[in-house]
Amino acid sequence: MTVTLELTGPHPLAPVTHTLDAMFGGFQAPSLAPGLTVRDQAGWAPASDLAGPSLATLLESAGRRWNAQPHAAAALAWKAYTYWLALPAVLGWASARRVPLMTASNVVTTFANPSVMITVGVRPGIPVAVLPNDPLALSGHPDAVVVPDETALLAEFRRSLLDEHLTPLLDAIHARVRLGKRPLLGSLASGIAYGILRSADITPGASAESIDLLLGALDIRDLIDLVPTRHGKLDVQRKTCCLAFTLPTPKLCPGCCIKP
Repeated sequence: MTVTLELTGPHPLAPVTHTLDAMFGGFQAPSLAPGLTVRDQAGWAPASDLAGPSLATLLESAGRRWNAQPHAAAALAWKAYTYWLALPAVLGWASARRVPLMTASNVVTTFANPSVMITVGVRPGIPVAVLPNDPLALSGHPDAVVVPDETALLAEFRRSLLDEHLTPLLDAIHARVRLGKRPLLGSLASGIAYGILRSADITPGASAESIDLLLGALDIRDLIDLVPTRHGKLDVQRKTCCLAFTLPTPKLCPGCCIKP
């Protein structure tokens, strides 16, 4: 693997913020905190609250935003949240094999911005999983969690994002609205794939193989297919639906499994 010095340091989140800046043309990514790190956490809450006292607020925010019934609001809330939550870890891994550990205790959220459903940020000093040859590991950076190899790095990606963050939220949503877990995990799979594909012009490590590795680490590889477009690029074909077609103004997302 070859990465540029610009992407590997000295700040632990440099690969993520650099790639986000390039992806959004220098503009702020809509549902992420400016600079990603939230230093003044007044008005912010730990993401763990979303699986508990803040779940109703999340679903109500989605319901208002899309004028959606409870099942659709829950599906769309999950789809939006998981895309923005996973994006920093996905981009860090693809660009420099640095994975910010997006556990529910390391992530903070707020509903203060009325232009988006929810805003996601990370706490200062969030641990970042790295390989032994990363400059963070070589310098003994206090935020570095050094793992021995690529397999262990993907295991940290899974543990932090899915096991210690999204699985409790998935269970809470399922209990609240009895929404199937497979459609929700399909949205997570498509969000990760889109994150890789949209960064393909920026990160040389973004490829179909990258998508396969990340989705394989989460055991959700079977929920999407990658299909060629007429322009010779790849697009995502979902095998589950996010329920956007049930909105008052029905919407079929690109790659939807429901055909017009």
